[in-house]
Amino acid sequence: MAANALATGTLPVGPDAGDGALSAFYRWPEAMPALPGALLRSETLAVQPQLPAAAQALRLLYSSTDERWHSGLIAVSGALYLPAGNPPAQGWPLLAWAHGTLGIADACAPSWTGWRDRDAAYINRWLAHGFAVVATDYQGLGGPGPHPYTFWQAEGRSVLDSIRAARSIRPGLIARHTILAGQSQGGGAALGAAILAGRYAPELSIRGAVLTAPNSTFPHGPIALPPRHSNTVFLALASGGLREEGPRIEDILTAKGLELLSVARQGCTRDIARKSKTLQVGSFTELLTIAPEALDAARIPATDMPQASIAFPLFIATGQADQTITPVRQYAVAAALCAAGNQVTWRTYAGLGHDGVLLGSLDDAFAFVGAQLEGPGHGSNCSTLQRPGPPGERDIDAPFNGD
Repeated sequence: MAANALATGTLPVGPDAGDGALSAFYRWPEAMPALPGALLRSETLAVQPQLPAAAQALRLLYSSTDERWHSGLIAVSGALYLPAGNPPAQGWPLLAWAHGTLGIADACAPSWTGWRDRDAAYINRWLAHGFAVVATDYQGLGGPGPHPYTFWQAEGRSVLDSIRAARSIRPGLIARHTILAGQSQGGGAALGAAILAGRYAPELSIRGAVLTAPNSTFPHGPIALPPRHSNTVFLALASGGLREEGPRIEDILTAKGLELLSVARQGCTRDIARKSKTLQVGSFTELLTIAPEALDAARIPATDMPQASIAFPLFIATGQADQTITPVRQYAVAAALCAAGNQVTWRTYAGLGHDGVLLGSLDDAFAFVGAQLEGPGHGSNCSTLQRPGPPGERDIDAPFNGD
């Protein structure tokens, strides 16, 4: 993936782009349709045992817009899960789910590999609550080309186009109203979809967004924070996160970094974590041959968002024991959205970490969503936001509360 190739409007493909040998379902050899969100094909997907509330699952391939390399419409994969029983008269209400970090290689696409236990438990709860769930893999994770990890403009379009595709499966199957939801990387993707919806997909009736541990940043927001240098930044650099006029990723990595890059292009987060342990990587900076300041200049600020006005309310859940995206960083997200005049409910959960807050906040999320779909709406607590302290102690007995 040479830098000059990325600037031409051509989608990079091949092993260096994370492309792998999945089934032929994931490649679309024909001409793309004229519009994004068109369903290209679907097939029955075996339901995981961890999803007992799913009566049916479909693997989807649909068109979406490549906002990273501007190569036009591309094929994006995902899955649709349906609850048991007959749909209500207006169709199943739809949750559009944006997953957290799984990796950047095609092999990590959840429509191919299935869901990890935490995410499966979350999706199952929504199905049991009477929602259909559409879950994008995101651009390049399953489909062709790199997965532009944390690049919210691309991920948000993948989410919105998955809603369009799900609604075209069968008339009357899916209701008009949709809720967005996402965790961590997916929190940024769902928030990106919320920001883009009004101009990219104005026909969609989105009634609210549920964001847990969002990774978004607001450089012009009221809370100033230093850049985040975490191991997940490595995945962004490896998947199109460097500016076209800057260096290639291979040119700024140490020997350890190059070994890790090779694993990242073929494996998923668990493989990367195992390799990091074998290499005894102590910090992200050990992977780089340049200083963090030089890296900041070479990176695309993929998670930086504008303080946009969003047409529907937002619910943000933060674990007070989150060491991955610390509470103050999530507070900065809530404060920026509030400053833009949005309806925001931000709640914190003592003892819950980055993983545990997903299910630990779900009852509150159900109440929020019920208010959007059935009642007078959900109030904002923007006027009472308070800056949190450092991450607290984690409750080891809470479900999925590893961090």
